[in-house]
Amino acid sequence: MTSTKTTGAKSPAVSDEQSPIDASCGCAAHDAGGRKALAVDPEAKSRNTKRLRRIEGQVRGLQKMVEEDRYCADIMMQISSVQEALRAVGRELMRNHLRHCATTAIRSDDARAEEMYDEIVELMYRHGR
Repeated sequence: MTSTKTTGAKSPAVSDEQSPIDASCGCAAHDAGGRKALAVDPEAKSRNTKRLRRIEGQVRGLQKMVEEDRYCADIMMQISSVQEALRAVGRELMRNHLRHCATTAIRSDDARAEEMYDEIVELMYRHGR
């Protein structure tokens, strides 16, 4: 069984005992529900869950501010706070991805390492905006 990237490159065939390797993921950690992290630091997961709940509340607050016709500059300041909180979650996720998924893929074989290098570059590009 092989997967094909949009570039046409093929990933290596896998045996029946292994799950198929998705060419778009360098870590190759998959199950029936989709891609999964190879390992997640439980403390980081807890921190991120708390941050995301706080962000969810901030976004509800933003919605209320807009509905109440609050001062635009105040709304924009709150938007900046939400964006920074999301960036903090992204940094934590990137740290975990590099520590576990990327490290495993890069140490495994050349094909998976190349896929992971591409994935990391794309993540850095998208999250550096």
